[in-house]
Amino acid sequence: MVKDIQPLNEKETRAGFGEGILEIGRKNPNVVALTADLLGSMKLNAFIKEFPDRFVQCGIGEANMIGIAAGLTIGGKIPYTTTFANFSTGRVYDQIRQSVAYSGKNVKICASHAGLTLGEDGATHQILEDIGMMKMLPGMTVIVPCDFNQTKAATMAIADYEGPVYLRFGRPKWPNFTAVDQKFEIGKAQVLHEGTDISLFACGHLVWIAVEAGKILEERGYSVEIINIHTIKPLDEEAVLKSINKTGCAVTAEEHNVLGGLGDSIAQVAARNNPIPIEYIGTNDTFGESGNPFELLKKYGLDADHIVNAAEKAIARKKAK
Repeated sequence: MVKDIQPLNEKETRAGFGEGILEIGRKNPNVVALTADLLGSMKLNAFIKEFPDRFVQCGIGEANMIGIAAGLTIGGKIPYTTTFANFSTGRVYDQIRQSVAYSGKNVKICASHAGLTLGEDGATHQILEDIGMMKMLPGMTVIVPCDFNQTKAATMAIADYEGPVYLRFGRPKWPNFTAVDQKFEIGKAQVLHEGTDISLFACGHLVWIAVEAGKILEERGYSVEIINIHTIKPLDEEAVLKSINKTGCAVTAEEHNVLGGLGDSIAQVAARNNPIPIEYIGTNDTFGESGNPFELLKKYGLDADHIVNAAEKAIARKKAK
């Protein structure tokens, strides 16, 4: 039953990053942390205290930080760059494209405060197009974990992966519901609940909201399949096809523009293999605004009620075919 999926507690996903980089730093002496004047916000204090010689404070110079990180890889280091998602991508896209992606550098671009849940900092900081920007870069792996435990596990896993990675997470405390001891597999979707009537594909904070929507749908008599697409690229196409071949319709949910994000990736797989009714939950070609994170999610249609309505619409479209 979907209702059996319950949170262990509430923690910030960015705090999962902080714990993850500390733990992998203890295991791998080549892990180096860089930040652009945001060590507190990025939860790097414990790492810096334990490994002061493996930390680079770049100041408010994000482009320079990417360049330094690319250079560090030549000496065998595994640099983790850290700043807000807006500054991790939009401000430094040229440097990432030329110095990291084009040359396949082993840089881990770790981006916090993504999406609407950045809240009161407003539209200029609430980047909603970064997944699309990063997944279009050849060779770039894009990961959007759903909670504290998964963010910690992903932070550690990317150290063993050779190649550039974009790791996206958020600011607020959020339901933490995945296993503490989980093994994070890049490119392997996580099936949270199996069902036959509708597939809910979600990433990041919206995974928990999809679970909440699944509980409502289940109460209404629907059999709901919920899949956490924590790796946007490479996408687990096998898992996507297995699910939509069974359910025949889907909803995608992401804290991102519906243009260019998770929804587009799922739709491409469906279009090539099994065209089905798909409804999209995300921001609709718009910027955000300043406000309470949860009120913003509701205003922009990224809450459980909107997912439920989208699911019922997709199911109705399936039946009308």
